[in-house]
Parts: sequence; C-alpha cells; structure tokens
Amino acid sequence: MGELDKGVTIGPRIVKVPKDDNRERMVCPECGYVLYDNPKIVAGAVVVWQEQYLLCRRAISPRKGYWTIPAGYLELNETVVDGARREVMEEACADIIIHGLLAVYNIPRISQVQMIYNAELSNRVFAPGIESLEVDLFAWEHIPWEDLAFPSVSWALNHHHASKGKNCSQPFSNPDNEWGN
Repeated sequence: MGELDKGVTIGPRIVKVPKDDNRERMVCPECGYVLYDNPKIVAGAVVVWQEQYLLCRRAISPRKGYWTIPAGYLELNETVVDGARREVMEEACADIIIHGLLAVYNIPRISQVQMIYNAELSNRVFAPGIESLEVDLFAWEHIPWEDLAFPSVSWALNHHHASKGKNCSQPFSNPDNEWGN
C-alpha cells in the first residue's frame, strides 16, 4: 500500500466481489486493482540414507520441538525441485539427490499445496540448520511418530515407505477425506 502526500492510504483495502468474479477480494477503490491472494507452495523431500529417514527437530514455530521432513515455502523465481534442495540444505545442511515427485498434498485450511520429493543424501553429511534444533537418521521402526509436527509429515513418510520397490508414476495425494486439520 502506498500513501498520498497528505497521509491518505492508497491501494487494495476494500473487500468486495470484483466485476466478473465470484468471490470477495481486496480491491483498490481508486484504481480498481484487485489483489489476488493465492495458496502458498511448500517444497520438501523425504530424504533417506541406507533405509533410514532424515528428520529435523523444528527450532521455529509452529510446532517447535517436533520432528519433520525438511520442507518450506517456495521462493519467487525458484523451481519446486530447487526449493526442495534449498530447504534440505537450510534445515539439515545436506546435499540430496532427487529421484522424483512422491506426493502433492492439499491443505486448504491454511491455503497450502505441498510438493514432496523422493530423495537420498548424496553423502552421510548433515547437521542442524538455522531452523532445526537437531537432525538425525531414523530406522522405520524408530521414527518418533507421536512427535511428528504435521499430518503431512506422517503421510509423506508412509507414502514413501509404501512405495519402496515399486515403480510409481503418479504422485500420492491426501488420504481420503484428510485435509490436514
């Protein structure tokens, strides 16, 4: 939003349904500019090393102290694959090899689309990044299921585990009637 000389606010600030639209949006009453507020894209990866899963204990809210896969918001001018690689580097200080898209999850209550990749560590080097309290590898039977940060972390780990040894050409999606609530 901008300001005119006399401190008058300008820009999208009125909620209304624009002409030829079907939902309320923020609109500038002076020029008619419509602010389209769209979902956020999350890029991440289920990362493995010799059948162990790389998890990060969150150092930030929400769900600080809980375990997650490395994932976060896609940046402008970034591909989803590059975003997944960057998130793994930021959260786990690790280089990965991506083997394809594992899943696309829709979380409408927080307006997110999560794109999660199958990946492996390029070497057994990792450490907590600025957003992680600790990072570790877990055998399947030792994953801290009760301490996972979000439903989609559990979905991704289970989908990865279910797809081992299978040639899956279509990515997984939300379990039936699950929306991350």
